[in-house]
Amino acid sequence: MDLRLFIRLRPHQRRVPFLTSSIHVVAAAIVGDDGRVLIARRPQHLHQGGLWEFPGGKVEPGEDVQAALRRELMEELGITVGCSRPLIRIPYQYPDRHVLLDVWRVTYAEGQPHGREGQVIRWVTLDELPRYEFPPPNRPIIAALQLPERYLITPEPGLPDHWPVFLQELETALLHGIRLVQLRAKHLDEGALCVLAPQVLSVCRRFGARLLLNAEVALVKELGADGMQLSSKVLMQYRQRPPEAVGLLLGASCHSVDELMHACGIGADFALVSPVSPTQSHPGMPSLGWDRFGQLTELSTIPVYALGGMEVGDIPLAWQHGGQGIAAIRGLWHWDGEQA
Repeated sequence: MDLRLFIRLRPHQRRVPFLTSSIHVVAAAIVGDDGRVLIARRPQHLHQGGLWEFPGGKVEPGEDVQAALRRELMEELGITVGCSRPLIRIPYQYPDRHVLLDVWRVTYAEGQPHGREGQVIRWVTLDELPRYEFPPPNRPIIAALQLPERYLITPEPGLPDHWPVFLQELETALLHGIRLVQLRAKHLDEGALCVLAPQVLSVCRRFGARLLLNAEVALVKELGADGMQLSSKVLMQYRQRPPEAVGLLLGASCHSVDELMHACGIGADFALVSPVSPTQSHPGMPSLGWDRFGQLTELSTIPVYALGGMEVGDIPLAWQHGGQGIAAIRGLWHWDGEQA
């Protein structure tokens, strides 16, 4: 998709396509206090009838996206939206139509939702979502819901005598809510990684966090990790998602449109785009900036984390520009009173 197909509004506004042939659809991922999500079954007579979906509908010409969200949820479910934020935008090409699915996470609404149009609705857990059959463009919504807003990339663990301190600092980050971790250990050989990774995994398991490794699929599975993070170089070597990676979370590190499109094409579960801001580790390296990051998220069909110079306070900026959240080393590893 050509970047020229989109216009950029002020950072707090949602981007609106001006493709006349595109159908702009707003959808809601309504999350209850217990963490369950509301889904609805499409009536049989509609396009993709019989499949499950996240409630919503077409944005009318000239209509504000949030106004469309409020209208659709009142018409379909009889509820009034209270608290919502952008979750993900998904461009999708059906054989007969192009759809832009504009998804918002709704965490508070007034009223008791019910199928005002006769549709079946159901509250399901995040783990149950993959069991339901959704239209293809809805699938990245499930991925976005299952991913946290913060992705911790560990600093290099150093020599074995430093590992106890490393594990203690990891536990501190997990105590502050980190639930997705990449063990970055490029300077460890395979033998050392096989010693350290089970210890890191044990700490992550105590907190219900998922662990990704920079390693081959076979080693990731052998060590019992939850997934693998592909460097941009390794990413471009794959022509498809590794079949042996079924059941693993697959992340991809991207620095360009080509790499991001390749990550989407092979079926990665999410991408990191960097560097968004200047970083201490690469002083003087040109950064993308938030506008360019937003342009890249517009093209992506998978969730995207902003990486490079990120702090916890940047999470709302990432959301406003179409991101899943932030990925960071320093910004998520060392915690102080403000971050906590």
